[in-house]
Amino acid sequence: MNYFIKYLLVALLTIPSLANAQRHKKPQNLARYDFKKIHFGFSLGINALNFNINKNDYFLDNDSLLSMLSQDQKGFNLGIVSNLRLGKYTDLRFIPTLVFGERILNYQFTDQNNNSLKSKRIESTLIDFPISLKYKSERYNNFRTYVMCGVKYSLDIASQSTIDDEGQELVKLNNHDIMIEGGFGIDFYLQYFKFSPQIKISHGIINILSKDKTVYTQTINNLKTSGWMLSFTFE
Repeated sequence: MNYFIKYLLVALLTIPSLANAQRHKKPQNLARYDFKKIHFGFSLGINALNFNINKNDYFLDNDSLLSMLSQDQKGFNLGIVSNLRLGKYTDLRFIPTLVFGERILNYQFTDQNNNSLKSKRIESTLIDFPISLKYKSERYNNFRTYVMCGVKYSLDIASQSTIDDEGQELVKLNNHDIMIEGGFGIDFYLQYFKFSPQIKISHGIINILSKDKTVYTQTINNLKTSGWMLSFTFE
């Protein structure tokens, strides 16, 4: 989340200087672009996935488990953009995206006055199917700002929920997830295409933990996805 705040501050500081630079009328690139009913493109970027952990009474009653924390890891993503114009300021967007990500759950145990740290690394390969509404500002010469919100279904094709862990005590996740999303970005109209940096945050609304009888999952009531994604789209 610290990275998200940094990007947000950079964007907010950049927008006034862009507006000042574009104050005087300039020839518009792609002047008829926004009148297209449908257009396509692609996106690429980086992400950081994490967990929202809801612990249960078993965690409070377990004297050997001192703490349990989630640690995000960076990954990358690649998507295909489909955009439907609904009105002058509103678009409907569908961007199926391949996401490579990773998360770590850190457990700190105590045993006979000795503390030990055990980490469970969880790798995910996700196919996201997000649908979102994009609300745009008025165009100022060759740029405009926008905000977006939506919902997405995510399929984890690397899920290990059904495999035999052979005593490794893996933390397994279900392969289906649903998340809500929100974010903002800037559209830059270049000579031959539109370039758009965008950042969005997402929060899962369903429990994705596949429980077993180990201490690594018995202490968790539910586990939900959180994260941010910085993307660059070319349309």
